Amino acid sequence: MEESRNRIVLCGANAYEQKYYFNEKFNNIPESIKEELHIICVLFTEEVGGVFTIVFEKDGSVSLETDAYEEDILYDEISSGLLVREIQIQRQELLESLSLFYRVFVLHEQYE
Repeated sequence: MEESRNRIVLCGANAYEQKYYFNEKFNNIPESIKEELHIICVLFTEEVGGVFTIVFEKDGSVSLETDAYEEDILYDEISSGLLVREIQIQRQELLESLSLFYRVFVLHEQYE
């Protein structure tokens, strides 16, 4: 759940193992934001199932990803897609702030 193709997982939840993961590299994110991310991830997997991750892309953008085991007949891809879109809309400011954080503190871009 760490790095692949220059993408870094910020956090995620797994309904199968009932676990939450937060990448320790980002411990300097404020506690209130960490708690909000925890709630988003866990509620997503409780509602839809599967695995849900929030990932920083190479360019600093934030992606929300969901996946499920092939044999999971209870996982609903349509519902998961709708819920991802709902999170993107309702938490747009949070996601933009995370992207800015990553670009400034990890990629060392200049803040304008």
